[in-house]
Parts: sequence; structure tokens; C-alpha cells
Amino acid sequence: MFASPKMKSRFGVFFIGLLILALLLAGCGKAGNSNESANDNAANKEKVVKDAMGHKVTIPAHPKRIIAPYLEDPLIVLGEKPVAQWSVANGIQDYLQAHLKNVPKINYNLPPEEVVSFNPDLIIVSSESLVQKGLYEKYSKIAPTYVLGDKTASDWRKTLLKLGELLNKSDQAKKALQDYDKKAAEAKEKLHQALGDKKVAILWLTQKQFYVVDPTRSSGAVLYHDLGLNVPKMVQDLPKDPNATWKPVSLEKLADLDADEIFLVNSDKGQGDTVLNNPVWKNLPAVKAGHVYEMSQKSSWLYSGLIANEQIIDDVEKALLK
Repeated sequence: MFASPKMKSRFGVFFIGLLILALLLAGCGKAGNSNESANDNAANKEKVVKDAMGHKVTIPAHPKRIIAPYLEDPLIVLGEKPVAQWSVANGIQDYLQAHLKNVPKINYNLPPEEVVSFNPDLIIVSSESLVQKGLYEKYSKIAPTYVLGDKTASDWRKTLLKLGELLNKSDQAKKALQDYDKKAAEAKEKLHQALGDKKVAILWLTQKQFYVVDPTRSSGAVLYHDLGLNVPKMVQDLPKDPNATWKPVSLEKLADLDADEIFLVNSDKGQGDTVLNNPVWKNLPAVKAGHVYEMSQKSSWLYSGLIANEQIIDDVEKALLK
């Protein structure tokens, strides 16, 4: 059977259309492969960036020996294990030790002689104040040194995103934040149903002095912002101090604490219960009702970061969802 001229014409148009489509798809494939290849090449090359102080810093493509004191939380989230971990005279970040087992300590103020002993290939410093008096020059002679800056370091989300950018792990950082927000939203819904309008306070007891957390910082930001719990009026009325995460409060002032639930970080555990036996404390409504949940000083409640915050959410759910 022979095709008519009309049918031949239709087949011709059809095959030309297929040919054009194939060429377009091939072009898109090449463009996609080209973009992926470009991204891979960029991730496998060192890059020059500016830090918070304007230093031009050459970041290795795949640093293996990172020192970033007090930034261990976001590093772990990004799958990085530092070569040394932050410490002070009386301790380390205990809540991270499941991830930092056998990682040696380095002093919080980064003595250059300690830094050089670890042979780092990248140093990340959180605050401008830590590189004053010629320290930046000393660090930068040991390894590329990037100053994150107080503006970024004071916000754990910005910190995680910036480290993800520096270490070519931006997608991982964004995914971690999405997962955290989902966890927080689910907990918020359950807590709202369980607590209604009840107010929750966070106190820290150390050296026989009570402190109240700033509602916008550390565990305060988790409970009052991420979980949407209600802030007691006494906490709201405390004087504003943008530089203080924890604010001292006298026993006289504490008597006004209008909280239904109290989370107490007790750093005086085992050192006598003088303060906790005081009538002011014992007469607080939450204390009389048995609604005080004591947290160890080794918990994450004094810190801020994705891992710290997730642990705080777990603690809150365990305590309040019964």
C-alpha cells in the first residue's frame, strides 16, 4: 500500500517535529549536565571569601582539620567533626559529647600555641573580640582564619547557613533547618492542646543566685518563639539588656513569678539546698503544685544551636505532655 502525497507530507512534518524535540532535549541534557559539572567543580575548589572584618580568606575545598570553638553544634549538623573542641576551666559542652567523643579540648580564648599544636587547615572564630591585639595575624599564619562576627554568631540559624556556605554544604544546612522547623511546629501544636494558656518560666540557679532567661535567647527563644509558650509577666517586665542571655533576679522579685510551670537548670545540685528551702521559693504557685522540672547543668538548656534546641524540645515534651 502506497502513501498518498498528502500522507507523506503529514509524516514529514511529524518526523521533523520529533527531530526538533530530540535536539531540544539533548540540549537541555547537556545544559543540565554542564550546570551540575560546574557546581561540582566549584565545590571541589578552594574559594576566596570576605569575613565579618573584611579579611580575604581562602577557604579549602574540603577542610579536614577544623578548629571552630563554640561552633561545634552547627559543625556536627553539617557532618563535620572538629579537630579540637571548646572548653572553659569548669567544663565543656556536655550535651554534644555523644558526637565529640575523644575530641581533645582547646581553651575558649584560643591560645596560638594550642592552636598550632592541632595543625588545623581552617580556623573559624565566632567573635571579633577573639582576634584583637594581633591574634588574627597569628592565627592566619597557622591556617586560613575566618571571623564569623557577633552579628551572625548571635543567631544560630544564620550561623548554620553561613557555615554551610563556607563548607559547600548549603543544601544540607537548609534541609536541617526545615526538619527542625517541622519538629518544632509539631511539638507546638501538641503543647498548645495540653497547656492552653498556662505560663512557663525558665530559671537557672548557680552559686545561690537565680537567673531568668531572656525570652529571645537560648532556651527562651525555643520555648517562647519556636514552641509558642506563654511568657510570665514578671519575665516580660525585666529590664531589657541586649547583651544578657540570663538576667539575675532577687528572691524578692522572684516572689512575683506568675508561672504555672517552671524549668529549673540547677547548677548548684549537691551543694546544699539553702535557696530551694527558702519560703519565697517554696511558696511559688508552680513549686507548691509540684510543677518544677529540674534540668542538669550538663543539659543543653544553657546553649543555643540546632542540636541544643532539639534536645530542649524533647525535654519540654517529656515534662509537659503526660
